[in-house]
Amino acid sequence: MKIKTILIICLISTPFLSQSQEIKATFSKEVITKLELNYILQLPDSQKDKFPLLVFLHGSGERDSDLESVKNHSPFTYQNLIKKPLALLAPHCPKGIQWDTTALYKLIIDISSKYNIDKSRIYLTGLSMGGWGTWKLAEEHPELFAAIAPVCGPVDDYMLEDAVKLKDLPIRIYHGALDDLVSPTYAITMHQELKKVNANAQIFIFSNDNHNSWDSTYSDPKFYEWILAQHK
Repeated sequence: MKIKTILIICLISTPFLSQSQEIKATFSKEVITKLELNYILQLPDSQKDKFPLLVFLHGSGERDSDLESVKNHSPFTYQNLIKKPLALLAPHCPKGIQWDTTALYKLIIDISSKYNIDKSRIYLTGLSMGGWGTWKLAEEHPELFAAIAPVCGPVDDYMLEDAVKLKDLPIRIYHGALDDLVSPTYAITMHQELKKVNANAQIFIFSNDNHNSWDSTYSDPKFYEWILAQHK
């Protein structure tokens, strides 16, 4: 009796299984994303001739502050060392997130279109979290920049793998030997990867600096001489 009962159940269940459906289709939906970044842009006195643009990305400590904080620890502090016309662009990263490189890219394109920017001389630098943003944005859009200068920035495995994308870009990497927040190992490892493909990648390790290697970097007149000498 038990065997007969099981057979009956199977026979009753079979028609229901045959009612399953296979659907083949395409999903398509337009998604509109709003990108928004506050920024400070300082233009040279004379804007008649084309002028280069230096983009500066601040660190995590300035995310929660007002817009003026983007000037902290930056080339804005050492403008007396910049001897040629130069525009300075400092975006402000919103609270609680890291740099959105899509928004940064769109901002730079917009600024370089609105003003008399020499598109063959767009430079990128940033410190700490901004150093990370410098690596990320440069690897995503190496064609946009004439040179980059990350300062005390961490890197991840994806950045190391994509170092080959920066093979044609003049690069200077800055870091403090005593940095106990972002280890100089990041800079050294990235430089080792770059050396395989890029003879124009240099590294500068400040023997007495902790995480504040941005002071030694941006207070050096040779930094601005080097970066302004680079052209695409």
